[in-house]
Amino acid sequence: MIKDNQQFFNRMHVFVDAAVTAVSYLAAWFIQFTFLAPENVGKLPFETYMVTLAFLVAGMLLLYYAFNLYTPKRVQGRRLEAGNIIKANTIALFSLILVLYMMHEDNFSRSMMMLFYGINIFLETLVRNLIRMFLMKIRKKGMNLKHILLVGYSRAAEEYIDRIRQNPQWGYLIRGVLDDNVARGTRYKDVKVIGRIDNLMVILPENRLDEIVITLGLNEYFKLEHIVALCEKSGVHTKFVPDYNNIIPTKPYTEDLLGLPVINIRHVPLSNTFNRMVKRTMDILGALAAILLFSPIMLFAVLMMKLTMPGPLIFKQERVGRHNRPFHMYKFRSMEIQKETEEKKGWTVKNDPRITGFGKFMRRTSIDELPQLFNVLRGEMSLVGPRPERPQFVEKFREEIPRYMVKHQVCPGMTGWAQINGYRGDTSIKRRIECDLYYIENWTVGFDIKILVLTLFKGFVNKNAY
Repeated sequence: MIKDNQQFFNRMHVFVDAAVTAVSYLAAWFIQFTFLAPENVGKLPFETYMVTLAFLVAGMLLLYYAFNLYTPKRVQGRRLEAGNIIKANTIALFSLILVLYMMHEDNFSRSMMMLFYGINIFLETLVRNLIRMFLMKIRKKGMNLKHILLVGYSRAAEEYIDRIRQNPQWGYLIRGVLDDNVARGTRYKDVKVIGRIDNLMVILPENRLDEIVITLGLNEYFKLEHIVALCEKSGVHTKFVPDYNNIIPTKPYTEDLLGLPVINIRHVPLSNTFNRMVKRTMDILGALAAILLFSPIMLFAVLMMKLTMPGPLIFKQERVGRHNRPFHMYKFRSMEIQKETEEKKGWTVKNDPRITGFGKFMRRTSIDELPQLFNVLRGEMSLVGPRPERPQFVEKFREEIPRYMVKHQVCPGMTGWAQINGYRGDTSIKRRIECDLYYIENWTVGFDIKILVLTLFKGFVNKNAY
């Protein structure tokens, strides 16, 4: 059982972190006074640095604890963990520099501390990823498993089982489902209904479970308070998966209304003024840099279009942007000139006869999208965000796709999380919207940078772009 060895594992993790901090510090001292500044080795005795190390190790462990780096997170992403490591090390660095300044200690090597900062972040991230890989490997082999019981057979229960089955590296083992309305023995992907909800009173005292996950259907929520009371009385960790996840966002946030918790249906980080200012600054600087970088490619495209097709070089198309406001999106023209009524008829399809020879190349490589950098400068688009759609399709999809219109709460983008995941061109609109909503609810500067970097490697060329 996980709860039997988790305490031992946490202590081992603390010991490993202390060792990594000490090794990083000693490596920084060795590099600084052996290669970078050997003439300064005698300004402070080695013992002074070792005394500082003792306090530094203790401080680092407290900071790691403060940033939840010792909380079991089987499904936590590497990016979030690495971010917390960087935050803890940054606070430690500035705290030590402040202490040295207040003590008027001028001979303590600041450059050595900068070396320690970089080395420790690298080694700590590396070691934690190695531990993560080791744990994933043994979990796939059936060891280090967390035993779970589901209470309630519902759509939420099936979706929970789907995700657990798709990710064996998480190390979850679902022992069964308790439900009052589904017959005992009913199976869903090898997970069996093993009894009624009242059986909790027999199962819980046996103390063989690590977690209870409540997955009741909406029509059974009147049982929720009783089930939670039973679980808390037994001391088993309890989670709740709502059966209305199509309404509640992936990261809901609550308000305390004089002791009454109020759940906000949609959390949009970019509704914050400061976040919008940061993103807009990134867009302006990024668009200017991209225009300079890709200007030779855009010049080449202009020359080839002039040589291979008559008519205007820039194609303007009405799209729906933030707050449902229409704007004209710019593209290099890749199709023959046609009437506006013909252009509005439908999607571009594979082997579309309207696309020119060079236009097909531009679409495949996304060169035709480069003029949208000027839409970004005008504030109509962002470098990263949900792709904007034409008005007639917005009207169609708002009725067919749940939560479709949420994407218009943020500025549309040249690239986005949906495009990085392959949902571009003639692909599933529903899956595209799911990716867009995930981006909207989980936006960070780091997430934008990740999408831009991935776009450089796999976002320009796409087999679904006709």
